[in-house]
Amino acid sequence: MNPRRLPTLRALGLALLALLLVGALAFVALRTGPLAPTRVTVTRAATGTLQPMLFGIGTVEAQRSYAVGPTASARVARVAVDVGDRVQVGQALAELDPVDLDERAAALDAAMARALSSIAAADAQRADALARRELAAATLRRNVELNAQDFISATALEARRQEQASADAALAAAQANQAAAVQEHRRLRAERTALQRQRENLRLVAPAAGVITAREAEAGSTLVAGQPLLRMIDPATLWLRVRFDQGRAGGLAPGAAARVALRSNPEQALPGRVARVEAVSDSVTEERIGLVAFEQVPAGVSVGELAEVTVALAPRAQALLLPNASLKRRGEQLGVWQRDGTALRFVALRVGAVSLDGQVQVLDGLRAGDEVVVHSERELRDGSRITVVDSLLADGAGPTP
Repeated sequence: MNPRRLPTLRALGLALLALLLVGALAFVALRTGPLAPTRVTVTRAATGTLQPMLFGIGTVEAQRSYAVGPTASARVARVAVDVGDRVQVGQALAELDPVDLDERAAALDAAMARALSSIAAADAQRADALARRELAAATLRRNVELNAQDFISATALEARRQEQASADAALAAAQANQAAAVQEHRRLRAERTALQRQRENLRLVAPAAGVITAREAEAGSTLVAGQPLLRMIDPATLWLRVRFDQGRAGGLAPGAAARVALRSNPEQALPGRVARVEAVSDSVTEERIGLVAFEQVPAGVSVGELAEVTVALAPRAQALLLPNASLKRRGEQLGVWQRDGTALRFVALRVGAVSLDGQVQVLDGLRAGDEVVVHSERELRDGSRITVVDSLLADGAGPTP
């Protein structure tokens, strides 16, 4: 072989190897690199029946809760119950120090006895004044007859008239004293009744059957009017205060069936029902508040415990459905990437109810049979090259034509 041809053959080999490397790099870039088409999974919009489900987080509360405390400032003398105790309606819970109420009651009793004596004296004075007036009236009648027969002078008759007027005035004064004594006795009796009620209010009793949940003061503490000494609840009225997303709370109404999973026992689904929907929503968190009652209050549930609540709303009629995973947001628009042959375009949608199994109701923007992208391995853009696969997993099926 001619030695002069060896460099030429070596150069051709290197050039061929370089072309092979460039071709391999181009193949890798176009098939698996950044220039490769984006792998996607697709589905078709189909009509079906949607069962909307509403999910929310709730807190166990008592519908009937009570704060037991004094109606006037007082010092605690004794507390008869503790947290966790079950009490019956009317049961004594605590007693407050009466201070001087007993002495004031004794003073009022004495004043009432004195008022009764005054009434008796006024009755006697009235009887005496009535007798004197009757005597003066009889004397005046006799003197009028005698004066008509000129047996007595006009001056004597005028004296009898004066005695009659004095007797009438004395009777009126006695009657007024009697009425005043009666009114004074009534006033004292009313004060005694008010004092007795005040004394009874120092004995705190259970307003209903329930369980003591808090003991906020001990014996010797001084409470002001309205300050609670004990808090209690009726455990038979436990329910859940649940917060739902306002955007999905359409159709939430009393009577809707619910499933409750307490944090203390998430495996057990407890049946419940929406008892009430609050008229005022939370404008800050954009949540609607509903009260969900247990079908049967579970044993061991505690006030303040969190729970996951799922409410079944009224089923929707036949509607166009898509997987919730296919929805994408571009700017202010919510929509899907629709595949039309080899073209890919973003279509804005108007959606409705959502089910917990991932189906969403499409109100406008698509027709039945339209093919849309569900998952993609990269962010899509207008004009993106795609290849449809059954799964994005590494061991998934190959491309779908």
